[in-house]
Amino acid sequence: MAILRVNGEERQYDGDSSMPLLWYLRDELGLIGTKFGCGQALCGACTIHVDGTAMRGCQTTIADADGLSVTTIEGLAADGDHPLQIAWRELNVPQCGYCQSGQIMQAASLLKDTPQPTDEDIDSAMSGNICRCGTYPRIRAAIKQAAAATQGAKL
Repeated sequence: MAILRVNGEERQYDGDSSMPLLWYLRDELGLIGTKFGCGQALCGACTIHVDGTAMRGCQTTIADADGLSVTTIEGLAADGDHPLQIAWRELNVPQCGYCQSGQIMQAASLLKDTPQPTDEDIDSAMSGNICRCGTYPRIRAAIKQAAAATQGAKL
């Protein structure tokens, strides 16, 4: 049996511990904000936080997360008012929107570790998250806006 804390709530899972965490989150818990993209940890659509670190849910197993804290886009901010979520809305970042939860989760990890990132920091941290619509300039602008809004505050 695996025990995980998902978005602040303790959960137990008695099934196959080699199952990707993405399937558990989506199919068992109904947390469908985290998306399946490539299944090979190459696109970033499934980015979640495991103990505060951005990880790919498609390649992270239940066993990998046993005893750890998992945060999905649904758990990032109770009312969708995380500075990144606000910036995403204000700057109309998404087009199709499919990659956006992964983009936001990756950006939140960046801002946690680098509260005032440079363009190079953003490019490096976000390079593994693919946006088919090509909204990279708006993604960068939203990250900068969120960083400025928090002015180094812990996210």
